[in-house]
Amino acid sequence: MGYAVLAPPAPLSDWIESIWDWDMPQQAHRFERMLPSACAQLTINLAEDETRVYDDALNCKRNAGAALDAPSHRSFVIDTAEQVAVCGVVFKPGASAPLFRQRMDALANGQIDLDDLLPGHGRDLRTRLLEAGSAARRLEILQRWLKALARDARPQPAIAHALHVFEASPQIGRIGAIAADLGWSPRRFSQCFREQVGMSPKRYARLQRFHRVAAIAQRGGRIDWAGVAADGGFHDQPHLVREFRAFSGFAPTAYLAQRGPWPGHIPLD
Repeated sequence: MGYAVLAPPAPLSDWIESIWDWDMPQQAHRFERMLPSACAQLTINLAEDETRVYDDALNCKRNAGAALDAPSHRSFVIDTAEQVAVCGVVFKPGASAPLFRQRMDALANGQIDLDDLLPGHGRDLRTRLLEAGSAARRLEILQRWLKALARDARPQPAIAHALHVFEASPQIGRIGAIAADLGWSPRRFSQCFREQVGMSPKRYARLQRFHRVAAIAQRGGRIDWAGVAADGGFHDQPHLVREFRAFSGFAPTAYLAQRGPWPGHIPLD
């Protein structure tokens, strides 16, 4: 039992943030809020042949045992009862569109059965993972499947460049400059970015800025929120609080009090 994570080597690292395997007892709390992410995530539930997500009213949406969480700018709730024997893949921003040959703006904020994206892949992949005898073997199976998936995929160079710029400095004011640097109109840049990443450049920059603040909050301790706001490109501390609440559902201080040990997962009960 335990948690294993693999950062794949190149060239797969161009597409994949991590491959992971979780085999742990059920946690004491029933529900967790997942922070939104521009990284799509494939989840394969090995304990039950379904995956579940909930809205704020705890209305449940059920998917197959292998499903993709598309890029999202809204938080959602998961059921820890299914987080017992599960493995998955975290894709880098902009990677899921060329890998799955799908526009991410059409899938954003949703969960989609893997078999609906790649017919036959979900059930076959889950069966092979169930037959594997160890976490190491499951990670190997996932890595081989991803290599085959990526064999003919081609990134969009302009969007890859934009993502690199945003990674260095997620400032909303740079969007026009990035489009100009590419020789594109702002409209063309925004449309292509939405298709590849699943959200507008402005929303992506806001989300990345939020995640930098969430990482500071996750570490805990005494935090100078006014200083964090100034360093992070917010107008002021109230602006930081509004943005933090918009993406997480919590004020920063409430997040600090309720956060769990795993980044991006907030226990709800």
